[in-house]
Amino acid sequence: MVKGLSGAARPTAILRIVTTALCALTLLSLAIPAHAQFQAKRERSRDMNEIADRMNANTVILVTGNPGFIFSEFGNDLVAALNDGDNMRILPVISQGAFQNIRDVRFLKGVDLGFTATNYLGQYRRSGELGDLTDKIVYIARISNDHIHVLTRSNITTLEQLRGQKVNFNSKGSGTALSAQDIFRSLKIDVQEVNLGPADAFEQLKNGDIAATILTTAAPASAVKPLKASDGYRLLPVPLAGALIDDYIPARLTSSDYPNLIAPGETVDTIAASSVLIAYNWPKGTDRYQRIDRFVKAFFAKFAELQKPPRNPKWREANLFATVRGWKRFDGAEAALADLRAQMLASQREQQQAAQQQAGQATQASGRTLTEAERNQLFQDFLKWSASR
Repeated sequence: MVKGLSGAARPTAILRIVTTALCALTLLSLAIPAHAQFQAKRERSRDMNEIADRMNANTVILVTGNPGFIFSEFGNDLVAALNDGDNMRILPVISQGAFQNIRDVRFLKGVDLGFTATNYLGQYRRSGELGDLTDKIVYIARISNDHIHVLTRSNITTLEQLRGQKVNFNSKGSGTALSAQDIFRSLKIDVQEVNLGPADAFEQLKNGDIAATILTTAAPASAVKPLKASDGYRLLPVPLAGALIDDYIPARLTSSDYPNLIAPGETVDTIAASSVLIAYNWPKGTDRYQRIDRFVKAFFAKFAELQKPPRNPKWREANLFATVRGWKRFDGAEAALADLRAQMLASQREQQQAAQQQAGQATQASGRTLTEAERNQLFQDFLKWSASR
């Protein structure tokens, strides 16, 4: 209340007071140096830029596969094991699967990594559809294996006996169809290709309408386990020969995999296509190379976590030291594996020296190329060493 003024004059006085206060505030704000105000804005902007830079520098985009399939599960496992706020972030992207993933890693802007299979890589290399991939696509690690199952009747004992007969390759364009074509082309055995789903194929095999059916899947396959040798079924051996050597690895089916089909103590030698984690081959020193390199370091450092429940059990088949024939490993992965091997050898030397007190008997690193058996043993040693750290 403004005292001493008539009712009509009071609003004018109040307005004058408010105006005076606003003017004072304006003068006060003008008294703050303009550069200080801009400095505060610049600092806020710089903070936001630093966050953006850190997030982008430590984020990789990974193409996986269809929801519910193994590549999508692999992607989710990597997120659970490796994501660390803005320090490391993996963005898995649903994709059309292994065949398309090679195209995406090769051409799509923003895509850093992807899952695929060795036989798909080989198919693109042979066709030349994507040009020369030798210096464009590199691998980080071989993950799991899909065994080739050739299921037939007991009167057929070799692949050669399928010549000229009807053999089911599964649906057209599938990974199984591609593998089946690879096998019979490489072995120069001409068969009549049939394209049926597994259930229909088993029924036609039972009735004698087809001579064999091919499945490409991890062993043991749930669809094959119920089948019995006593009902006239047999798994045929598949040799690793000819061009198959480039895209497949030797594998073995055992009686523990299929006790109803393989007698105790016996085995069936076959081949397998490997799923692999690939990357685009960015030049060293580039931002994109650095992102993949950060991922690789985190991947190797926490790999043991991926082999524990509840992660997909197929991670337990992975061997970080295993190679993919005909393809180059990402340089950062080679360097990280060399460091791991050096650390393991150093640890082994220390243990031997402590136990034997003979420094000259410590294991020395070798520059020669390791055999596959040595790589497998090296990886087992790595897992034990990693668990003890």
